[in-house]
Amino acid sequence: MSQIDRTLAEAARAWPFEEARKLVARTGGTAPAKGYVLFETGYGPSGLPHIGTFGEVVRTTMVRQAFRRLSDVPARLFCFSDDMDGLRKVPDNVPNKEMLAAHIGKPLTSVPDPFSNEHPSFGAANNARLRAFLDSFGFEYEFQSATEWYKSGRFDKMLLAMLRHYDEVQAVMLPTLGEERRATYSIFLPISAKTGRVLQAPVIKTDADAGTIVYRDEDGSMVETPVTGGNVKLQWKADWAGRWFALDVDYEMYGKDLIPSAELSAKIVRILGGKPPEGFNYELFLDEEGKKISKSKGNGLSVEEWLRYASPESLSLYMHQQPRRAKRLHFDVIPRAIDDYLSLVEKLPKEEPARALENPAWHIHDGAAPANSAAGVTFGMLLNLAGVANTEDKDVLWQYLRRYVPGATPENAPYLDRLLAGAVAYYQDFVKSSKKFRLPTEREQLALQDLLETLCKMPEDATAEVIQDEVYEAGKRHFAKEELRLWFKTLYEVLLGSEQGPRMGAFIKLYGRDNVVKLIERALAGEDLGKAA
Repeated sequence: MSQIDRTLAEAARAWPFEEARKLVARTGGTAPAKGYVLFETGYGPSGLPHIGTFGEVVRTTMVRQAFRRLSDVPARLFCFSDDMDGLRKVPDNVPNKEMLAAHIGKPLTSVPDPFSNEHPSFGAANNARLRAFLDSFGFEYEFQSATEWYKSGRFDKMLLAMLRHYDEVQAVMLPTLGEERRATYSIFLPISAKTGRVLQAPVIKTDADAGTIVYRDEDGSMVETPVTGGNVKLQWKADWAGRWFALDVDYEMYGKDLIPSAELSAKIVRILGGKPPEGFNYELFLDEEGKKISKSKGNGLSVEEWLRYASPESLSLYMHQQPRRAKRLHFDVIPRAIDDYLSLVEKLPKEEPARALENPAWHIHDGAAPANSAAGVTFGMLLNLAGVANTEDKDVLWQYLRRYVPGATPENAPYLDRLLAGAVAYYQDFVKSSKKFRLPTEREQLALQDLLETLCKMPEDATAEVIQDEVYEAGKRHFAKEELRLWFKTLYEVLLGSEQGPRMGAFIKLYGRDNVVKLIERALAGEDLGKAA
C-alpha cells in the first residue's frame, strides 16, 4: 500500500479502521515476539454454525483487512473451537439421540459422531461443518482445536501458570458465583480416567511444584492428576483467559452480553503476566418482537434462510452497519440490505479514495470494487415485477429483464439471475399475501388517464430517466407540488398493491411501457389487479 493510501487509512473514520488503529498502537508498528498480530474468534461446537458465527468472523475479517492497510506487520486469524467442553445436553436437531445421551458429560471430541461414521467424534463432525461453513464464504482463517492444544501440550505452560496462581485466579472468580457453586468451584475441570467425563469436582489440594491437583472423583475417591497433557480443562472464563495468554491473542470481538466475562478474563491474563487483547463488544440481534435472539429458542434468522433470498454480500453489509447498535434481524430487513448493498457497490468505483474507505462495500470486498452485474436492477423492482407478472416462473421474468438489460442471460449475468431467484422466493413467501390493491379516486383516475396517454406517445426505447420525468410531469398536472408524494403513493397502491415502491421510470422500463398501459387500463376499468389478467 502506498504512503498516500496509508495516510488516508490513518484518517479513515469507518469503524474497522478505528479498531485497526488500536492494534497499530498496541504493537508500536513492529511485530510482536511471536512474529505476527493474532486475531481470534471462538466457537462452541455443540451445535451447528449460525448467523452469529458469520457475523463475528466477517467483522473480525474487516478489521484485519483495515490493519493490513495500516501496518506491514503480518496478521493471522485463528478460529478456535472449544471442542473439549463436556456435552451438557443432547441437541434437538441431531439424530441418534439415545446414543448421545449415554455420553453426557464427556468432551465433545470423545462423543461418537451421531450423523455418520465419517468423523471420529461429535466434536470433529461439527468442526468439519464449521470449516465448510467458513470456507463457503471464502474467509481466510486457521482452524484451531482446543482438544489438540490441551492434549499436545501446547497449553501446558499456561496451565502450570494457572496452577501457580491458583488462589489468585480463584479469588477473581469466586465473588461472581452463587453461594452453592462457590463451595465446590475450581477453575480446573478434571477429566475422569474412570468415566471420561469432564467433572465439576471439588479440588482438594494443589501442588504447583509437582504440577498436579487432587480432586474428589464421582465415586468419592481422591485422585491426583497432572494439570498438563489433557488431563484437565479450564472452566470457560478461565479457559478464555488461558487461551488469550497461551496464544498471545491481540484482538477478539464478543457480544455485549459477554462484557463481564471478558473483564474477568482480562484480570486473569494480567495475573498470569500477560496482556489482554484489544476488544470490541458488539450489540446483539433482536427478533421481530424486539427480543434478544437465542440460538436455543430458534427465534432468529439463520444464514441459510437469509441466503434463500439474498447474497452473502448483503448479509456482510448488515453485519458491517452499526455493530454497536441493537438491530432487528428478521426477514423484513433483507430487501433493504440487498438494495443498499447494490447502491454502495455502484458508488464505490466512482468515489474519491478517502471517501471509498468509508464505503461499506470497500470493507466487504477488501478494497476491490466488484462489477455491479445487477445492471441497475434493484431487489424492490424485481419484487414488484414478480407481483404484476403474477408468476413464480423465473424464466418468464427473464423475458422482462432482457428488455431492461439487453443481451443479459442467466449464464452471462449469474448475479442478476440469483437476484431474480431470491426476489421470486421472497415475493411468494412474504409479499404476495400482503398485497392490497385499491381503486383510484376520481382525481387519481384523471391523473392515471393522463399518464396512460403520455406513455402511449412515448417512443418504445425511451430511457428510464426520461420515463421518470414524464411520470413526474403527469403528476404535477393533477397534484400540487407539496402533494406529489401522494401521486407516487397512488401509483404504488393502485398499480402495485403496496404503500411503497420503486422509481416508476425504472419499473416501467423493466415491465414494459405497453404492459404498464394495460395495468392502468385495467385499474381505470375497476378491475382487481391482484388477479391475473
